Amino acid sequence: MLLLRAVLLFLILPSHAENIPTEDPGVPILLPKGTCAGWMAGIPGHPGHNGTPGRDGRDGSPGEKGEKGDAGLVGPKGETGETGVTGAEGPRGFPGIPGRKGEPGEGAYVYRSAFSVGLENRVTVPNVPIRFTKIFYNQQNHYDGTTGKFHCNIPGLYYFSYHITVYMKDVKVSLFKNDKAMLFTYDQYQDKNVDQASGSVLLHLEVGDQVWLQVYGDGDHNGLYADNVNDSTFTGFLLYYDTN
Repeated sequence: MLLLRAVLLFLILPSHAENIPTEDPGVPILLPKGTCAGWMAGIPGHPGHNGTPGRDGRDGSPGEKGEKGDAGLVGPKGETGETGVTGAEGPRGFPGIPGRKGEPGEGAYVYRSAFSVGLENRVTVPNVPIRFTKIFYNQQNHYDGTTGKFHCNIPGLYYFSYHITVYMKDVKVSLFKNDKAMLFTYDQYQDKNVDQASGSVLLHLEVGDQVWLQVYGDGDHNGLYADNVNDSTFTGFLLYYDTN
């Protein structure tokens, strides 16, 4: 295309030069700039090829913040992750302020119930409580020396024991709880000798229960004895009180 235009220009330029008067035939006459007289239009050229795409323009200014959208649906619960590594132990903190003193607990009170008594009168009546009137210990007064009976004031487990001297007759004694014989002890008297008999038992008592000793049977088994050097004793005390 460029070659074609050059050929046409070459053919046209001499005809124009002949019509322009010149003072000096040896100097070529140049056409004024912009002169189009007698110019023959060329054949339209074919469209050129598309150019290379230009570079992306600069980012525009940020727009205004839009309104908050609606909350999305809650997704399914994820699986529990693995336990992390235990961290290093932190520094020890300062001691806290001491709290107020609490109220005394139930264990602050000590439950006591005990007695230990001995026989003073050698005359005992069968089938009735034996009256031990020699008091070794009866601080709580739970043993009644006028009746010979121990009265339970604290429910719980009790230990009872008796040690009696046997002289002149056989002895058969029983330990009673509320008119029911719980324990029996029999000792046969040996002629011209002093013997000893004893017994012990654990009993659970409720408030109001009574415990005592008595000669079981008739007067032939009433050989209880006591003097200045021989004692017959009856003892009992609380081991554990009921917490319920």
